[in-house]
Amino acid sequence: MRRILVVEDEPTIATGLRDDLELEGYAVEVVDDGDVAMRRVLEGDFDLIVLDIMLPGMDGFAICREARMKGIQTPIIMLTAKGQEVDKVVGLELGADDYVTKPFSPRELLARIKAVLRRGHVEAKPAAKYVFADITIDLNRCEAMKNGRKIDLTATEFKLLRAFLERRGQVLTIGQILQEVWGRDVFLTDRVVYTHVNNLRSKIEQDPRNPRLLVSVRGIGYRFDG
Repeated sequence: MRRILVVEDEPTIATGLRDDLELEGYAVEVVDDGDVAMRRVLEGDFDLIVLDIMLPGMDGFAICREARMKGIQTPIIMLTAKGQEVDKVVGLELGADDYVTKPFSPRELLARIKAVLRRGHVEAKPAAKYVFADITIDLNRCEAMKNGRKIDLTATEFKLLRAFLERRGQVLTIGQILQEVWGRDVFLTDRVVYTHVNNLRSKIEQDPRNPRLLVSVRGIGYRFDG
């Protein structure tokens, strides 16, 4: 079942969206506050976000910007006020996938949601740039910065970091890491992964002895929580 986060502070609109989307078979979570919405965007595993611009706390623009900066590529449909063309332009420039103008037809919104979900399912690509804590990673440029200073990563460390970033929040087994970073036909021990993970932690963690970004999942592998 596809999961949709609806961020809307007008109760009538929020309730109507929930009812319409649930009738279509979606699992729906509704949030009416921008700060809470930002937290759920970072925590939740949603397939699509319907995001109003005017909200208590963080506005929709700030949420969209922050999500994209942190590498979250969940499709976003923004709800804009009637006649505010600049809102549409700004939203799309910040990384929104589509927009719907209030007042809107429920049928139009449902059609746009289905279209964005189809498009996202076929064309979804990993983000090229990630920002977490005091670190910025640019996969296209193969660069990592911490507090504005370049982190000296080896090619293997960067491949390892890329594997975790592209599966943020997912547990990668030792076998998956070996295959992803070193390839199918290379036979190495688990110790190799352990050593490279520790080396990577020493460069990106505030306290490598108590990692908060690249955490161990006992008996399975590792998970990136940045």
